[in-house]
Amino acid sequence: MAHFAKVMHGMVVDVIVAEQDFIDQLTDDGVRKTKYIQTSYNTIAGVHTLGGTPLRGNFASVGYTYDSENDVFYPPKPFDSWVLNTTTWTWEAPVARPDDAIINGGNVAYEWDEDSQTWVTLSLP
Repeated sequence: MAHFAKVMHGMVVDVIVAEQDFIDQLTDDGVRKTKYIQTSYNTIAGVHTLGGTPLRGNFASVGYTYDSENDVFYPPKPFDSWVLNTTTWTWEAPVARPDDAIINGGNVAYEWDEDSQTWVTLSLP
Protein backbone atom coordinates (compact mmCIF):
# COMPACT_ATOMS: atom_id res chain seq x y z
CA MET A 1 0.00 0.00 0.00
CA ALA A 2 1.13 3.53 -0.71
CA HIS A 3 -0.18 7.08 -0.41
CA PHE A 4 -1.43 8.82 -3.54
CA ALA A 5 -2.44 12.44 -3.99
CA LYS A 6 -5.51 13.03 -6.12
CA VAL A 7 -4.53 16.02 -8.25
CA MET A 8 -6.93 18.13 -10.30
CA HIS A 9 -5.65 21.16 -12.22
CA GLY A 10 -2.39 21.13 -10.24
CA MET A 11 -4.09 21.12 -6.81
CA VAL A 12 -4.27 18.25 -4.32
CA VAL A 13 -7.92 17.53 -3.57
CA ASP A 14 -7.50 14.28 -1.64
CA VAL A 15 -4.87 11.82 -0.40
CA ILE A 16 -5.66 8.11 -0.38
CA VAL A 17 -3.95 4.86 0.55
CA ALA A 18 -4.13 2.29 -2.24
CA GLU A 19 -2.31 -0.36 -4.20
CA GLN A 20 -0.71 0.67 -7.50
CA ASP A 21 -3.02 -1.79 -9.33
CA PHE A 22 -6.06 0.16 -8.08
CA ILE A 23 -4.56 3.47 -9.21
CA ASP A 24 -3.78 2.01 -12.64
CA GLN A 25 -7.47 1.13 -13.12
CA LEU A 26 -8.77 4.68 -12.56
CA THR A 27 -9.36 5.54 -16.22
CA ASP A 28 -12.29 6.58 -18.38
CA ASP A 29 -12.20 5.48 -22.03
CA GLY A 30 -8.43 5.17 -21.75
CA VAL A 31 -8.04 8.75 -20.54
CA ARG A 32 -7.28 9.33 -16.89
CA LYS A 33 -9.98 11.52 -15.28
CA THR A 34 -7.74 12.65 -12.48
CA LYS A 35 -4.06 12.23 -11.78
CA TYR A 36 -3.09 10.13 -8.78
CA ILE A 37 0.52 10.79 -7.86
CA GLN A 38 2.42 8.85 -5.23
CA THR A 39 3.52 10.76 -2.14
CA SER A 40 5.48 9.77 0.96
CA TYR A 41 4.63 10.82 4.52
CA ASN A 42 8.35 10.39 5.27
CA THR A 43 9.26 13.30 2.98
CA ILE A 44 9.24 16.75 4.58
CA ALA A 45 10.97 19.87 3.23
CA GLY A 46 12.86 17.86 0.62
CA VAL A 47 14.29 15.39 3.16
CA HIS A 48 13.33 11.78 3.88
CA THR A 49 12.90 11.60 7.66
CA LEU A 50 14.25 8.04 7.81
CA GLY A 51 17.31 8.72 5.67
CA GLY A 52 15.89 7.34 2.45
CA THR A 53 15.36 9.06 -0.86
CA PRO A 54 12.88 11.96 -0.60
CA LEU A 55 9.81 11.74 -2.82
CA ARG A 56 8.38 14.88 -4.45
CA GLY A 57 9.45 17.56 -1.98
CA ASN A 58 6.79 17.12 0.69
CA PHE A 59 4.06 14.73 1.72
CA ALA A 60 0.99 15.97 -0.15
CA SER A 61 -2.01 17.34 1.72
CA VAL A 62 -5.32 18.75 0.54
CA GLY A 63 -4.73 22.28 -0.74
CA TYR A 64 -1.11 21.67 -1.73
CA THR A 65 0.12 22.46 -5.22
CA TYR A 66 1.57 19.79 -7.47
CA ASP A 67 4.26 21.31 -9.69
CA SER A 68 4.47 18.85 -12.59
CA GLU A 69 7.52 20.57 -14.10
CA ASN A 70 9.56 19.95 -10.93
CA ASP A 71 7.56 16.86 -9.84
CA VAL A 72 7.03 18.19 -6.30
CA PHE A 73 4.26 19.02 -3.83
CA TYR A 74 4.33 22.20 -1.77
CA PRO A 75 1.94 23.87 0.69
CA PRO A 76 -0.20 26.96 0.09
CA LYS A 77 1.57 30.30 0.37
CA PRO A 78 0.98 31.55 3.95
CA PHE A 79 1.66 35.26 3.33
CA ASP A 80 2.10 37.45 0.24
CA SER A 81 5.67 38.39 1.22
CA TRP A 82 6.95 34.83 1.63
CA VAL A 83 9.08 33.19 -1.07
CA LEU A 84 9.15 29.56 -2.14
CA ASN A 85 12.48 27.84 -1.43
CA THR A 86 12.93 25.51 -4.39
CA THR A 87 15.41 23.33 -2.53
CA THR A 88 13.14 22.49 0.42
CA TRP A 89 9.85 23.30 -1.33
CA THR A 90 8.70 25.28 1.71
CA TRP A 91 7.79 28.95 2.09
CA GLU A 92 10.22 31.31 3.81
CA ALA A 93 9.60 34.69 5.40
CA PRO A 94 11.61 37.65 4.10
CA VAL A 95 13.10 37.94 7.61
CA ALA A 96 14.52 34.87 9.39
CA ARG A 97 12.67 33.61 12.45
CA PRO A 98 14.58 34.56 15.65
CA ASP A 99 17.07 31.96 16.91
CA ASP A 100 15.32 31.67 20.28
CA ALA A 101 12.06 30.49 18.68
CA ILE A 102 10.55 27.26 19.97
CA ILE A 103 10.71 25.78 16.46
CA ASN A 104 14.49 26.40 16.50
CA GLY A 105 14.87 24.67 19.88
CA GLY A 106 14.43 27.84 21.94
CA ASN A 107 11.72 28.81 24.38
CA VAL A 108 9.93 31.78 22.79
CA ALA A 109 6.89 31.53 20.50
CA TYR A 110 6.64 33.88 17.53
CA GLU A 111 4.19 34.51 14.75
CA TRP A 112 4.64 36.40 11.51
CA ASP A 113 3.05 39.86 11.23
CA GLU A 114 2.58 40.57 7.54
CA ASP A 115 1.80 44.28 8.06
CA SER A 116 5.06 45.05 9.87
CA GLN A 117 7.05 42.32 8.07
CA THR A 118 8.43 41.11 11.42
CA TRP A 119 8.20 38.21 13.84
CA VAL A 120 6.24 39.16 16.95
CA THR A 121 6.32 37.42 20.31
CA LEU A 122 3.22 35.46 21.23
CA SER A 123 1.78 35.76 24.70
CA LEU A 124 1.51 32.27 26.10
CA PRO A 125 -0.82 31.38 29.00
